[in-house]
Order: sequence, then structure tokens, then C-alpha cells
Amino acid sequence: MRSSSVDFYILETLREEHSHLSSHEVFEQIQKQLPAVNPSTVYRALDRLVKCGKVSVSDMGTGAEVYELAEGEIHHHIVCQGCGKIITLCHEDVDPFFATLERKTGFHIVTNHLVLFGECTDCQKKRVEAGHSAKE
Repeated sequence: MRSSSVDFYILETLREEHSHLSSHEVFEQIQKQLPAVNPSTVYRALDRLVKCGKVSVSDMGTGAEVYELAEGEIHHHIVCQGCGKIITLCHEDVDPFFATLERKTGFHIVTNHLVLFGECTDCQKKRVEAGHSAKE
């Protein structure tokens, strides 16, 4: 199987899903289109697409990497520690924070990815309904 066809299906899968997928989830989607595809072929293709900048990879705090298209601006994420929900943060959301940090520390921030962790409104509601206090 040609690597270019696997690359194409990976890019199409990530474009259609509009979400962050694990390598196994990408493989499962590709297997629907290419039943004979080997998992290692998909994993190597993901690595290749990350290296060439077409796909970005992030660790959202679970220890498992997730993949998304690397189109558009660099962006940041906030992840719910309860359910794993991921929200994309735009530059307008975090640039003032980075500017404050630069002023206070003297560092020039060059990060291309920031992941914050918290509790989404759904999980907060469930926790309150269950009578538990906020997580520390």
C-alpha cells in the first residue's frame, strides 16, 4: 500500500472529524476505508505528517497523544479533568496572559502550545448535584 494513500486518508479523517483523535482512533477510521491497512503503517504515516507540519500532536494530560490538522493559527487547549472534553483557546484568550508573564519574568515566551486543565460546566454541575466540593 502506498504511503501517500494512507497520508491522504489520515488528512481526510482529521479534516472530517474536527476533533482530537488518538492514533488508534485514526487507525480505526482509516481501516473503514482501507481494510487491509496495518496499524504500524498508519502510525508511521502520522509521525511523517507531524514531522512535515501537516498534523500536530499534543499530550492532553492523559499520557496519550492526540492528533489534529495543523491548519490555521497555532492554538491552545483547555481540558476537563473529569470527562476529557477539549476546548480550543484562541490567541485573544491567552495573549494577555503571555504578555503578563513576559513582563513579570523577563522571559520571551516562545511556546507553540499551551494546555490548561480544569473542570467543565457539565462536570461541575454533576459534582454539585452529587454533593461534592470543588477539586483542588
